[in-house]
Amino acid sequence: MSITLQQLADKINAQLRGDGSVIITGCATLSEACPGEVTFLANAKYADQLETSRAAAVILCPDDAAKAPDRTVLISDDPYFAFRQAMVHLVGFRAQPDFGLDDKAVIADSVTLGKDCRVGPYAVIDQRAKIGDRCVIYPHVYIGADAVIGEDCILYPQVTVYDRCVLGNRVTLHAGCSIGQDGFGYATHDGAHHKIPLAGNAVIEDDVEMGAHCSVDRATLGSTTIGAGTKFSNGVTIGHGCHVGEHNLYVAQVGLAGSVTTGQYVAMGGKAGIAGHLKIGKLAQIAAFSAVFRDVPDGARVGGVPAQDLSEMWRILSHLQHLPELSKKVRALERKLKSDQ
Repeated sequence: MSITLQQLADKINAQLRGDGSVIITGCATLSEACPGEVTFLANAKYADQLETSRAAAVILCPDDAAKAPDRTVLISDDPYFAFRQAMVHLVGFRAQPDFGLDDKAVIADSVTLGKDCRVGPYAVIDQRAKIGDRCVIYPHVYIGADAVIGEDCILYPQVTVYDRCVLGNRVTLHAGCSIGQDGFGYATHDGAHHKIPLAGNAVIEDDVEMGAHCSVDRATLGSTTIGAGTKFSNGVTIGHGCHVGEHNLYVAQVGLAGSVTTGQYVAMGGKAGIAGHLKIGKLAQIAAFSAVFRDVPDGARVGGVPAQDLSEMWRILSHLQHLPELSKKVRALERKLKSDQ
């Protein structure tokens, strides 16, 4: 769609500085934007591109706008969110295909299917499953017996929701996600590993989105739960019996072992790993590639292997960079001590 810059400023609640009659047709990055497109700057790493960007307007925070007096700008206290809002108005979200109820889908007679659902070819919905209104179920999705899917959910190709698992409203699962598979539960006896029956399920609360190939184990007893508003990137693995808090944010390949509990608004960088039976406090931040072996208190920022206070980790890494030089000095001192004896 096309709107004037002033109209866009009004929609994203930004202050316009410049010609509001300019027509905006799209969004782009600083380096790739063309006339007629809007862009943003939220990371100082890209500030050098501001001068050469061809964008019609740049969304900036007040401080950055003051440093670019000759540019047409949209001033916002949160440029990244303002750009998100611009994307919603100018580009919109992916349009979902209208499968209707495809003849090649397999839907058991005992399934309860809500209004205006779309079920693609070769999707399978098993006995007694309940699907809420306006859900979009892509080809080759499997929904197990007695599973419950809320309203306005989107399940992309190859998603599997095992029996008795529950999805809330507005849940989005990208390609290859698996919800409710058996967890890694075995009792070792006389050298053999004996599988423990998994009597629980997995519950995904409202407004959760998972990237491709995420997996959430069912609980041995009770439920593995993913809190409302939580977002996963690709390849996140949640062990059986975990309770992930509301509005957590996990980057790709994060892994939680069994029975981990996290508070609200926890963030974890890529490939962070959490040992079993730990508690991660609300607002905690776990750096990428960290290995966490003990509880993390509320608001803590940790990193490293094993994970520790982030500022302490950086000090340790700083010292490690000087180890070769320090080793030479130690050897020189040892030689001097021997020669003085």
